Amino acid sequence: MSEKSNLEIEVADKESNEETEKSFEELGLDSRLIRALSKKGVTDPTPIQRSSIPLILEGKDVITRAHTGSGKTFAYLLPVLQKLFAEVSEQKKLAPTGFIIVPTRELCQQVYNEAMSLIELCRVQLKVVQFTTDAQITDLKVALAGLPDILVSTPGGILKCLNLGVLQGKHIQDSLSVLVLDEADLLLSFGHGNDLKALTVHIPRRCQCLLMSATISEEVENLARPLLHNPYILTLRDLGNDKDDIVSKNIQQYYIKCSYRDKLVHILALLKLELVQKKVLIFTNTIDMSFRLKLFLEQFGIKSAVFNSELPLNSRKHIIEGFSAGLFDYMIATDDGDHKEKDQDGDGDHAVKKKSKRHAKDIEAGVVRGIDFKNVHTVINFDMPKSAVRYVHRIGRTGRAYDMGESVSLVAPEEENVFEEIEALLGENGSNSNSIAKFRFPTENAVESLRYRAEDVARSVTKIAVRESRAQDLRNEILNSEKLKAHFQNNPKDLDLLKHDKPLSKKAPAPHLRDVPAYLLDPTTQEASKIVKLASAVTRKINNSSRRKGSQGKSRNRDPLKSFSAPGQKNSSNGGMKRKGNDGDSGKKFKRKHT
Repeated sequence: MSEKSNLEIEVADKESNEETEKSFEELGLDSRLIRALSKKGVTDPTPIQRSSIPLILEGKDVITRAHTGSGKTFAYLLPVLQKLFAEVSEQKKLAPTGFIIVPTRELCQQVYNEAMSLIELCRVQLKVVQFTTDAQITDLKVALAGLPDILVSTPGGILKCLNLGVLQGKHIQDSLSVLVLDEADLLLSFGHGNDLKALTVHIPRRCQCLLMSATISEEVENLARPLLHNPYILTLRDLGNDKDDIVSKNIQQYYIKCSYRDKLVHILALLKLELVQKKVLIFTNTIDMSFRLKLFLEQFGIKSAVFNSELPLNSRKHIIEGFSAGLFDYMIATDDGDHKEKDQDGDGDHAVKKKSKRHAKDIEAGVVRGIDFKNVHTVINFDMPKSAVRYVHRIGRTGRAYDMGESVSLVAPEEENVFEEIEALLGENGSNSNSIAKFRFPTENAVESLRYRAEDVARSVTKIAVRESRAQDLRNEILNSEKLKAHFQNNPKDLDLLKHDKPLSKKAPAPHLRDVPAYLLDPTTQEASKIVKLASAVTRKINNSSRRKGSQGKSRNRDPLKSFSAPGQKNSSNGGMKRKGNDGDSGKKFKRKHT
């Protein structure tokens, strides 16, 4: 892509001049979209949105390279919707006008929800549908019967429509005007490369193409070359730094070096003594370790939900929604992305089939990238990731947009190699603010005071207990997913009643483990815990106030007739008292005469 080097634009992460801090209105955004954003609590565009929105509105092909949490979704979604607003006409098309291709089901659901929310707030007649590879042919036909304007899908979902004849390649070439590849590097790393190549032949040359990615590798460039024509390349960089801002400046990074066995007592100290702010997202590398950690924390009265690729799609959606809504404060997520990549490039089909018999994992599931968890303050790497790049993606779940966050990584001796790789990657950035600092416990006693209890409980969490709890949780989630799917579609508020942080232990937690005795806590640790609690309360208050501001617009649009109360009844001839007998009887008699 050397021929397009004259179109490369660097975007400062934080604007220094007031002249560059343009509002959404100055960017040329439709007033309906601006009002919708205001109702959602979004008032100012991020730097990457300021640079990309005008170019997309002009019809330019754009490659956006920016770290997670920088606002890439709205950077393409807002101008794409505005272009479709202007194209609404009676002309009947035989295929969607816009394709948004994403790597995982969770990101597919998130983009769909954001698009539908904006369309409903704008009160515009646009139809958006979402597909994944497991969609049934009848569902695909019903969804496409109304000729949607935007199709949000994984690559396999669109390819399935083409193979089944639900979508025709010729109709796509006639109708498609906008193509978005979101998280392009993850599309390739998750093994969607062949599907994307198969789709490329159906994309018309006149189609505007947008590519969003955290990193631009040679593979991503090869993917973009046949699709994009003279694209503008936007790279989000840190202000005053010549090198890439690999990790957001809003994230404070810490590490704790300990043996793998001692990881349980250290995470217990972090959570039980409340030395980190909620909400907390904890990453492990295996599903078994996720359940072992959940069972361990349950004994100390710490409730958590488990998220992994074995769970049904509906359960995964609900867990993400519940966590983002604040129904529970701790979520243990299994990052098995490295295993998925190995499966794609592994030792043939036999190895993949052999593994799939043991665990029916969803290759389109993903929690490390793309998903915008709301108000996650702390990310804990209980297991270190297999690569430095995945470390960057993990901690990117916090510190999104202008929010502050922190990460704590528990590093065992056998994980030193990947830790050194992470330090080297961050060191290349040339910024001290991106370095990883040692986590300082208030005192050494903060951990040692809990050691006896932690080791005693850890011995009780056996492999058999983990296996049984894993099977029980999967049975529960499958039951909830299938039986309650139709009910929740009609009664969305009842989702709050379905909890995913229920205890899995057969034996009830010992009462004395729920609280840490005062004699185990020194004054320094108690003071540190109070400070963290105070900071959490302040953060919660700020988030609640912003949500209230976002909902003020909705209250103004209430139907005045529904809240209208007639004052005439109070000033009636009966001294302001309500008339009970006569009016009611006369009304009944009147109805009987007409029956």
